[in-house]
Amino acid sequence: MSYIISTAYAAVLLSAIFVIVRWGNVHCRGQTPVGIYTFVALLFTAGLDMGLVMLPLTEFPAYAADSAYGFTNPLAIEFGMWGPLVWMMYFLSAFYFVVLEPRLRIFEIALVKWVYNLTVIATCAFTCYLFLTALPSYIEGISMPARWAIVVAVIAASVYSSSNVSFMKWLAVTSTWMFVTLAVVALLAAAYYYSDIGISGLASNMGLLSDYFANLHRFVSPITEYHEFYLFWWFSWSIMIGQFVSMFVGGLRTWRLAVAMILLPSIPLAVWFAVLYIYFQQQIVIPAWLNWFMVTVGIIFVVNSLDSLIRLYGLNLGWTKSRLGARAYYPLHFLLQLGLVMAYQFTPFRIEWVGVIVIGIYAAIYVLILRHHVHVRAAVTEARCAAA
Repeated sequence: MSYIISTAYAAVLLSAIFVIVRWGNVHCRGQTPVGIYTFVALLFTAGLDMGLVMLPLTEFPAYAADSAYGFTNPLAIEFGMWGPLVWMMYFLSAFYFVVLEPRLRIFEIALVKWVYNLTVIATCAFTCYLFLTALPSYIEGISMPARWAIVVAVIAASVYSSSNVSFMKWLAVTSTWMFVTLAVVALLAAAYYYSDIGISGLASNMGLLSDYFANLHRFVSPITEYHEFYLFWWFSWSIMIGQFVSMFVGGLRTWRLAVAMILLPSIPLAVWFAVLYIYFQQQIVIPAWLNWFMVTVGIIFVVNSLDSLIRLYGLNLGWTKSRLGARAYYPLHFLLQLGLVMAYQFTPFRIEWVGVIVIGIYAAIYVLILRHHVHVRAAVTEARCAAA
């Protein structure tokens, strides 16, 4: 499995670099273009979930204690798990769906279409399942009935949001601002109220992140089984997030799209992890009021992730509200997601299996691109002409 994920990850990253260098000035415009801030907000909230908000506090000690990560500091490791290389996969798939898919139509091939959308459905449910299993770490003493009640509410909210793209955009922008507010509040509390390190503590931690770039090559292949799990998880997300955000690309050249999708999301990630690292360094116990703030933002992030994926496979398969009607649309997606969450809970089904299938889809795309390279050139030429 390690060989498979390492080879696939390296191939995708090299492909992303090729696209930026070779086709950097190609014009990219989606079906429903939006402004750059809304675009990044949709990307940031769709591509992340509650783990972003809460997981680092439990992972820092694990990274510090594991000798496999001894080549750098826990903050750089955490950033590596979520950072720029991951977003390069999203960029590559977004470029494909904006520029190449309209010509190649690979995802209209029946087998590819159904296998791909089944992975979208399965990954969507896995996100909700992880949320279910992690809730006791976020809300101490929460009972199993309460956990399931929150999950049911999250799925219901996500299905509703998926049916209303205007609400989805509003929720993405709102949750992004809530995340920024959370980061500022958490920083001020850690730097001045619960310790006296001041803003210099944040600046020092930001400096620690440079070690990630010094060890960038180490993150291309699995460092441990846990890192391997992350890589398979991100692979399972990569095509679908790229397709989702490709709809909203607002007429950017390829290199600008790369900046928007790789650099811009990495900045708030870096700042947030650096803030949380203060709590780890100073051994500050998260106060109840801040924990609930984090939980609230995290839950909204889960809704943002689920609604984008539900909307995506709904559009791909024709399971939309306009086609099915509200009476069929809401129960269909709600029961489908709830049933799959229960399948993850009560069966040995694993997200790594989904990741392997997605890698297989990548392989098929590469083969078909090579076979139809004439269409690739035509697609790129059309995009260049559109930019002229």
